[in-house]
Amino acid sequence: MNKAVKFSILDLSPVPQGADVKTALDRSLALAQHGEALGFERFWMAEHHGMAGIASAATSVALSHIGAGTKTIRIGAGGIMLPNHAPMVIAEQFGTLEALFPGRVDLGLGRAPGSDQRVAQAMRRNLNTDPNQFPRDVVELQALLEGDPALGIQATPGAGAKIPLYILGSSLFGAQLAAALGLPYAFASHFAPQALDEALAIYHRDFKPSAQLSKPYAMCGFNIFAADTDDEAEHLATSMMQSFVALRTGNPGKLPPPVEGYRESLPPQAQSMLAQIMQGSAVGSPDAVLSGVRAFLDRTQADELIVCGSIFDQAAREKSYGLAAEVRDLIAA
Repeated sequence: MNKAVKFSILDLSPVPQGADVKTALDRSLALAQHGEALGFERFWMAEHHGMAGIASAATSVALSHIGAGTKTIRIGAGGIMLPNHAPMVIAEQFGTLEALFPGRVDLGLGRAPGSDQRVAQAMRRNLNTDPNQFPRDVVELQALLEGDPALGIQATPGAGAKIPLYILGSSLFGAQLAAALGLPYAFASHFAPQALDEALAIYHRDFKPSAQLSKPYAMCGFNIFAADTDDEAEHLATSMMQSFVALRTGNPGKLPPPVEGYRESLPPQAQSMLAQIMQGSAVGSPDAVLSGVRAFLDRTQADELIVCGSIFDQAAREKSYGLAAEVRDLIAA
């Protein structure tokens, strides 16, 4: 690995136990401001629904809060779950963001519902969509943002907005679509790393240049929990581990405080599940994180890491991203 790799932030705006949505969104803004000062490339928020522990469901609204409190860092969705929305609505929402924060807005698009079937039904009313709908919706959204006269309608705001699109995925489908459309590809290796290597290989092999992008550009989600010592970092990471286990066992909630010895307390099956989920992670002291990040970049040849780290304590969360920025600078040097 010998290229300069960009580091960005993916924030789910976690709601800590004992706190509310306002607290979570203000913590997200503080993290974005911290990331801007540290030179992170972009700050993305993700669309999830019906989850007490995630405050970014109305993603474009949350991003306006982040944009208003920052000056230079790019802001965007990682991502908008397009099956939940009409492309026209998303063109207007992100066209509005681009009008407010010109030259700073990204739009990542995914095809998962970001919720369970009951919540998806409540949002969309009709779940009878065919597998080809997502690619068609992406192309329609592209046309709306370009102001294509062939559509016969215009998104205002939105038409003519120079908003780069990204395809998100955790399977081979997204890799194939991003390659076919010539768009950047972001893989959700921070929570679903199983198909990572095959997806990246397909994306690079099949990529077709487009007006937006002349050569492949791959981003990978990656968890970093960094602290002064390995033990302290492992302790911080247990909040997210508890959230993963709660989600997988059908009992999601707010972000819990860290628990000493949590991983070891789990039954073997849960430990195995966590080990699989956490493949796209580096947990430890700065030296351990540097080693983990280097190994991941050597494996993936990613152009950009989008760093996730749901940490209960805000000061520890900001310190972890500060240490991640130091690792980025060491790798660049």
